[in-house]
Amino acid sequence: MQIITNEKLIRRYTRIARISVIAGMIVLIGGFLLSIKYPQQQIFVILALIIGFFLSQLGIYFTNRWARQPRSDILLNQALKGFDNRYTIFHYSTPASHLLIGPAGIWVLLPLFQKGTITFSKGRWRQKGGNLYLKMFAQEGLGRPDLEIQSEIDAIRNHIKKNLPDISLPDIKGALVFTNKNTKIDIQDNQETPAATLHIDKLKEYLRKIAKTKPIPIDKSIEIQKVFLMEKGLEKTSDNQHDTEQD
Repeated sequence: MQIITNEKLIRRYTRIARISVIAGMIVLIGGFLLSIKYPQQQIFVILALIIGFFLSQLGIYFTNRWARQPRSDILLNQALKGFDNRYTIFHYSTPASHLLIGPAGIWVLLPLFQKGTITFSKGRWRQKGGNLYLKMFAQEGLGRPDLEIQSEIDAIRNHIKKNLPDISLPDIKGALVFTNKNTKIDIQDNQETPAATLHIDKLKEYLRKIAKTKPIPIDKSIEIQKVFLMEKGLEKTSDNQHDTEQD
C-alpha cells in the first residue's frame, strides 16, 4: 500500500496543540490566583477563565487529531497493513483528512477515539459510559460525525470532478472508524447509519469484502489516485508487505 502523508502539516498542528494546552493551563492558573489575590476583580477573573478554557479546548481539539499517540494516520496504516500497491492512502494531503483509493473504491475514513458504548437511533448518535472528567477536559464529545464525514465526501467529489470532469465517478463512501479498544459499537440491525460504522480492527476485512463484491476498475482507480498524487511537498512511503490474494 502506498502511503502519502503531509508530515509538515502534522508538525505544524502538533506545535499548535502543545502551545494551546500550555497557554490554556497558564491562563487558567493565573485566573485562579487572581481570584484569590484580587477577589474584587471579578471581570478580569471571569475573562481569564473564559480565555483559559477556550485555549484548553483548542489544545484538546488539535491534540486529539494531530498529537495523540499513536496518531490516527499511524493507526490506519497499521490496520490496513498488507494491502498491495493498488491501494493508496492519503493523510492530511487531500480535502479529506484520510482518503483511501483502491479496488474497494474511494473511501473517506474518519477516525474517532471516543470510548464507551456508541449507539445510533432515529438519526442521533449517543455515547454512553466513559469518564466524565475526560469528556469535559480531555476529549471531545462524539457530536455529529455523519455531518463531518459527509462534508469531506462532498469536498473529495468536487475536487475529482474539477480535475477529471469527464470521468464516470464511482460512489465515494465513508467509514466512521473507532480506534479505542474500549469502544463498543451497539447499533441495532434495523438502524441504518449514514456511513459505515466499525471498529478499526474490522476495517481491513470490511474493505476486502467490498473489493471482492463491488470492485472498481483498476484503471479508474489509478486515474483518480493520480489526481491527488500530483500534489507537491508530500512524503510517500510503501507498506513492505503485500497480500498474495486478489482483493
